[in-house]
Amino acid sequence: MPALAVLMAINVHAQGSDAQHSAEEAQAKQKLEQVRADIRKLVDEQRDTASKRNDATGALREADLKIAALAKTLHGIDQQLSVQQSKLDGLVEQRSALDAKLKDQRDALAALLRSAYAMGRDEELKLLLAQDHIDDIGRMLAYYRYFERARVHEIDGLLTDLQTLAQLQADIEGETAALKRSRDERAAQALELDAEREQRHQLLGELEAALKDQTGRLAALGKDEKALVDLLAKLRDIFADIPKHLAGAEPFADLRGRLGWPLRGKVVAHFGAAADGERSSSGLLIAAKDGSEVRAVSHGRVVYADWLRGYGLLLIIDHGEGYLSLYGYNETLLKEAGDWVDAGEAIATSGDSGGRKTSGLYFELRHDGKAFDPATWMRPAK
Repeated sequence: MPALAVLMAINVHAQGSDAQHSAEEAQAKQKLEQVRADIRKLVDEQRDTASKRNDATGALREADLKIAALAKTLHGIDQQLSVQQSKLDGLVEQRSALDAKLKDQRDALAALLRSAYAMGRDEELKLLLAQDHIDDIGRMLAYYRYFERARVHEIDGLLTDLQTLAQLQADIEGETAALKRSRDERAAQALELDAEREQRHQLLGELEAALKDQTGRLAALGKDEKALVDLLAKLRDIFADIPKHLAGAEPFADLRGRLGWPLRGKVVAHFGAAADGERSSSGLLIAAKDGSEVRAVSHGRVVYADWLRGYGLLLIIDHGEGYLSLYGYNETLLKEAGDWVDAGEAIATSGDSGGRKTSGLYFELRHDGKAFDPATWMRPAK
């Protein structure tokens, strides 16, 4: 009876834990939706301000967002193609293994049939009539029964594997067709993306003609440090629930000198150097081809993922303890505000959004809102 009571108590406790976990999960989802709603409201306010400030900025932003949507679709198709190709390769490998097995089965069946032919069809009858060899009859009949069972087993196995082979062949044909459709879709999306890039290039040419001097260009499209600092302050209020130290992650401050680079490429503008006519850069500018995957430098939570004047498509990750990493000029963003990411996880693809003339990635590290040199925190480049 005491044992039964203990079991009942454990069961009640487990049910209570499950209920508590479900409630906490529902509360976390509700909180995340509220956070995303707050960020959307903040982004809408910024868009209104930007559109009132400069028509050129609004046009550029719309062009960048259109390209971002196409690039994101293309990135998804590329991942789908990779999965489909892996599945097809696996099916082809299974077919090759089954072909080899079928060959062995055919050889074994052929050997059995040759043995049957060599012994003759009437050997069992001859044994029954050969009364002088009565001692061998039982043994030989048992042998024949075993032989027949083996032959039937080989035939059944062969038929089963032939059916499996037919299904594999059908699966291969289905996956091949799906792969072709995905490739055709990718080709169409790539053409559309190239067309949008060309239109954006023409728009930038028109902007360059309209903004004749560097001062005018920076006033319209340059980085706005005050706007970024204001944004970070508002985001800090929205994400006030983020703990100083993120659970399951090594403290960011302990990662100095060991952070992975967000992408491979040549650093063309260092921290503090003049870049694009600005007095000094608050981060690093890394050269990269359009569409190169940008990866998070450490575990954290995405607090911003949208277009910002002077930074183009910008993604900001909070790593706890007041540390932020910023990734700008992206072609598309693969994560949304509120998403948790791990070190090395793809979060965006590099590009030239925000009015850039060349493709690359703008990368910053900040602590309590102030930028510092990322190069001293990164692993030595190989």
